[in-house]
Amino acid sequence: MDLEEAVRTRRTHKVYGSEPVDRATLEELFELARWAPNHHLTNPWRFRVLGPAALAALKEAAGPVDGSKLDRAPTLVVVSAVQVEDRTQAREDRDATAVAAYLVLLGAHARGLAGYWRTPGVLRTPEGRAVVGVGVDQDVLGLLHLGPARQEQRAPQRAPVGEIARFLA
Repeated sequence: MDLEEAVRTRRTHKVYGSEPVDRATLEELFELARWAPNHHLTNPWRFRVLGPAALAALKEAAGPVDGSKLDRAPTLVVVSAVQVEDRTQAREDRDATAVAAYLVLLGAHARGLAGYWRTPGVLRTPEGRAVVGVGVDQDVLGLLHLGPARQEQRAPQRAPVGEIARFLA
């Protein structure tokens, strides 16, 4: 799959098969993420793959309604960015981490896997952050759901280029 095809055909999935993504594939995806553009090469991104015990504890911290949403995919990855005091650098590092997370999603798609980027409220609570080992020195960007797709997703409507881009003299 070439890059343009991957970008245009990747979709958000909310229904997955039960087979988790194997460690070797996850390591390939994180290797790809390392190549996200990053000012000063600070490598601010951090990925945490949740095992069964961590998932159970996160579900408990989330409560019964929100916790059930954590069962959608067989593999969950918490994405966070290391925080620094310099506001400009912190913003650049967060942006770079978002690109790294998207590279994981694109790489998963290119390998025939489905993905979903969520920002569950439990990861903004001290209890949820403690469960996944994210301290106050990191900013949580979200939770990537990964696994085999169980259904096709249609292409969403996108704004035309003329509405989103301007060519200035």
